[in-house]
Amino acid sequence: MDSTTKNTQSDRGGISRIISALFVLASMIWVFFELADAVIENETHRFDTLVMLAFRNPADFSDPLGPVWVEELARDITALGGVGILTFLALSSAGFLWLQGQQRLTGLLLVAVTTGISLSQMLKSGFDRPRPELVSHESAVYTASFPSGHSLMAAIVYLTLAVLLARTLDSRTAKAYVITLATFVVIAVGVSRVYLGVHWPTDVLAGWIVGAAWALLCGVIASWLARRGRLEGETTARD
Repeated sequence: MDSTTKNTQSDRGGISRIISALFVLASMIWVFFELADAVIENETHRFDTLVMLAFRNPADFSDPLGPVWVEELARDITALGGVGILTFLALSSAGFLWLQGQQRLTGLLLVAVTTGISLSQMLKSGFDRPRPELVSHESAVYTASFPSGHSLMAAIVYLTLAVLLARTLDSRTAKAYVITLATFVVIAVGVSRVYLGVHWPTDVLAGWIVGAAWALLCGVIASWLARRGRLEGETTARD
């Protein structure tokens, strides 16, 4: 097989992956709006209540399940989705990419994070869902409930970082590890918000959907720019 044929097959494969990603992205957007509509119509109240109470002591709903150290652990985990840590992580990663000679990728990362923050605030203001009053709050809150800002921003930052940083790695195993680790952190942050009583489960689901969709969009844009020679290319993967 000559190099021209290989390049053609590679181009077709790249286009196919982008189209598939866009289809998944469109599906995620549809699911989000369906979920948002159900929340507005109060169709998720029973589900939200059952899941939230599952994290509480049946004898005292003001008491989260588990010993005190579990509550402290939940607060530590939820901090991973806080503005301070996410900002530090994003800037640190941007600096790493810059030092690696990935200046355009650095710019894409910073744009993705800053626009993601704006998106989170707009959605919260638009839906303006009250915080749950079903159980006591084990963490301070001061914004609207839907979607969960911690879950949304954790998904945007950790998953976008994972997708973009994976482009700089040689090993497929390393790529999979980075993305899996980021996914685990995002899930843990979301679960901690429900455990601490500061978000309904559907708030967290919505945050995950929007954040993951945003990260996927950033990955698609990165691939498209790389194909057009406007972004540093992806490192060839090996086992």
